[in-house]
Amino acid sequence: MEQFLEKRIALVTGAGPNIGSGIALALAAYGATVACNDIDLDNAEACVARLERNGYRGMALQGDVTVEEEVAANVKEVLDTYGKIDILVNNAALLGGKGVLDETAENFARAVLVSGLGTFLYTKHVARSMCERQIRGSIVCISSSHGWSASPGVVAYAFHKGGVNNFVRAAAMDLAPYGIRVNSYTPTAPTPDNPDLVQKNVPPILSGRGGRIGGGGGDEPWRRPTRFSGDRPPLVPMGTTGTPTDIGHCVAWLCSDYARLITGCDFVVDGGARAKNFSYMPAPMSELLGPLPVVPLE
Repeated sequence: MEQFLEKRIALVTGAGPNIGSGIALALAAYGATVACNDIDLDNAEACVARLERNGYRGMALQGDVTVEEEVAANVKEVLDTYGKIDILVNNAALLGGKGVLDETAENFARAVLVSGLGTFLYTKHVARSMCERQIRGSIVCISSSHGWSASPGVVAYAFHKGGVNNFVRAAAMDLAPYGIRVNSYTPTAPTPDNPDLVQKNVPPILSGRGGRIGGGGGDEPWRRPTRFSGDRPPLVPMGTTGTPTDIGHCVAWLCSDYARLITGCDFVVDGGARAKNFSYMPAPMSELLGPLPVVPLE
């Protein structure tokens, strides 16, 4: 695998076992040394352990992305250890939630703070370190299909992911004079491929009857259903929305010199899910040739 991120130092927030871990593994596979942050130290250490068993290097960081002192301390620890940060991936977020009729103010505020304030604080502190050292770095913020289109039961998640999309454009303009690029990546319900999750039989979000992100509603007599609950036909044109490995390959390339003029943009790897017109019904799985096999990272 081409080492186009060799000698780069990367920091990934929310390095839990699904998307965050997949991105960290890809950055490491392409040559970067990766600092893995999570509010749960066990998650951060598990991410580093995954890197190490595949022959790569990393460090675990415990910290709450909404507390500026902890963000600054994490950034300082990476700088003290490696001397610089070339790549930041803002991945920390709270998945799920409830709809507008049922979400609580407390849960809404926490979800928005983790994604909104966390993305801002890490971008601020890492970008300042890049500017001071004249590092023309790359910052990638992880958005979601819910930041671009709607689904019931995730009002806070949709709100803060929509905010991420415009934060990227604003930050890209602020940091362009320093040669720092800021982009977003939009995942769409990836199928877990971390062996730790596969062993636990964690199902794909889009699998089976009524699979979904987000909580249900109440049982008042005036309630109406917000989702179809029957068996769903395949709705992704290429038959799959991919895995964290697919996400990682794209994010790693986006952080490389090959993408040197890409800033303020959003990248989607979803098998055509977002491009599809709502009235279009893709062919059944048995009729699809499907994509090429995923390029493995482990």
